[in-house]
Amino acid sequence: MINCSAPVSSDENLVMLSALQHVLFCKRQCALIHMEGIWDENRLTAAGRVLHERVDEQKSESRRSLLQATAVRLVSHRLGVSGIADMVEFHSADSEFDDTGMRTATTLPGHTGFWRPFPVEYKRGRPKSHRADEVQLCAQAICLEEMINVVVPTGALFYGEPRRRTDVVFDEELRQTTAKAAEEVHRLISSGKTPPPTYGKWCTACSLVNDCCPKQLCRSARQWLEQELNEVGS
Repeated sequence: MINCSAPVSSDENLVMLSALQHVLFCKRQCALIHMEGIWDENRLTAAGRVLHERVDEQKSESRRSLLQATAVRLVSHRLGVSGIADMVEFHSADSEFDDTGMRTATTLPGHTGFWRPFPVEYKRGRPKSHRADEVQLCAQAICLEEMINVVVPTGALFYGEPRRRTDVVFDEELRQTTAKAAEEVHRLISSGKTPPPTYGKWCTACSLVNDCCPKQLCRSARQWLEQELNEVGS
């Protein structure tokens, strides 16, 4: 089981599910988006938006052993997040429980039998070296677990450039990382303070680079510190 702080009881205190991905990518970016309400689109975010819109246009699809629903609203009071899943697939299952006795499937209105939820998140580009995308997907799984009282052991990330799925196992390590990311977002927002900039190679891919001004602000901070040290030494 994951360890996390007390559940968030009020919907007013819920944060966007995407904030978990943002806080792992850059705490300052997370604060600019979710505290200051700043958002600028660049060619990378535009490509991602178009990809998500195409998924949403698919709406729902039914096959004999597979149901697909897009733009699924999710919430977890345990993590204190809410948001929309790109797609949740429901795979036909023989039983409500798996071989280990865990309840991994549920019934669905208008459909017979049992169905196993499987979240799918669509991302532009390629798989990344960090786990921010996996954390966002794991948070979706935790939302589903809380909402329909099942265990969701796996999901998938679909990346636009290789155009293939990467399966993700929601193991204990990833669940702990996800819970800690949620706690970090709530601490950040509760503090009411936007972190100072730290310039790095990741800044070139950030749509908020012009609002953040990491190069300019970092340089100014170094100049101020150098001046202070020079005055102390003189």
